[in-house]
Amino acid sequence: VRVPLREVLGWIAGHPDGDLTVPALATRAAMSERHFARVFRAETGRTPAAFVEGSRVEAARRLLETTAAPLESVARACGFGTVETMHRSFKRTVQVTPGEYRRRFSARAAAR
Repeated sequence: VRVPLREVLGWIAGHPDGDLTVPALATRAAMSERHFARVFRAETGRTPAAFVEGSRVEAARRLLETTAAPLESVARACGFGTVETMHRSFKRTVQVTPGEYRRRFSARAAAR
């Protein structure tokens, strides 16, 4: 993966609640939006939007597994904005709702 893109990937992972739009990410990589989108897909095999969604879901999964934070707080912390948006992303990528995920995989559930 090219260095500017590697830095952007790290930024995405570390800032799931940040501005992760193509224009913002392209600026961070010092590329035009169109070139950034092409390079991103060629290097990662995913569109920027799909990668961002996956990164946000992964961040939410970690919080759901390790904290008792309300779903609203998890959604905001991971950049979803609303619980409904997080719910749709979870159903699409993990095939379960965030609440069901927490019931199955939280540290408290594992301790039982």
